[in-house]
Amino acid sequence: MRHGKKFNHLSRKSAHRKAMLANMACSLIEHKRIKTTLAKAKALRVYVEPLITKSKNDTTHSRRIVFSYLKQKEAITELFGDVSAKVAERPGGYTRILKLSNRLGDNAQMAYIELVDYNEDYTTDKPKRKKARRAKKKTVEAAPAVEEAVVVEETPATEAVAEAKVEEVVEETTEEVTEAKVEEIVEDTPATEKVTEETSEVEEGADENKDEETKEEADNSEDKEEKGE
Repeated sequence: MRHGKKFNHLSRKSAHRKAMLANMACSLIEHKRIKTTLAKAKALRVYVEPLITKSKNDTTHSRRIVFSYLKQKEAITELFGDVSAKVAERPGGYTRILKLSNRLGDNAQMAYIELVDYNEDYTTDKPKRKKARRAKKKTVEAAPAVEEAVVVEETPATEAVAEAKVEEVVEETTEEVTEAKVEEIVEDTPATEKVTEETSEVEEGADENKDEETKEEADNSEDKEEKGE
């Protein structure tokens, strides 16, 4: 009869069950996290946590006791080396079980079992980030009113000055652009060249006519003087 025997047999004989739990414990020590069914994870937790407690006391006797369960030298070296140093200050609860969705084949409940000290997402020893807070300025009540008044008086003047400067710059640029365009147009048009040539010819003809008139007037004045004599 099973009086007081509440552990899960996992549908296996005792030799098969012990060998399976030993292999799972070695895999957990080596990889720090394994994925298995929820029932096996709960059975493994009961199996491996007393062995981790034994590893805190690194003596030949404790190594022989743990080796009688695990039967792998590499797992013993890892357990009494790195793992025991990590869990030195922890009084128990070395593993954590995280439930997952059911398996597709037989719909078994799956879970992760991991060593607590090797999961950085759940560690509480992280340095807390300092929240950036704005320091409150202690000022006299009358000071803000004066500053606001100064700002209100100065801002329109600065805006007006800026607008005037912008208008001056725009006017200067437009005048320069228009003059440059006019000069380009005048130089490019052939009609202006013809007009300038004609005007120059007309001016030369007018000068010649004036010279001839002045000569005729001088001759007439000389004839009149000779007749008067």
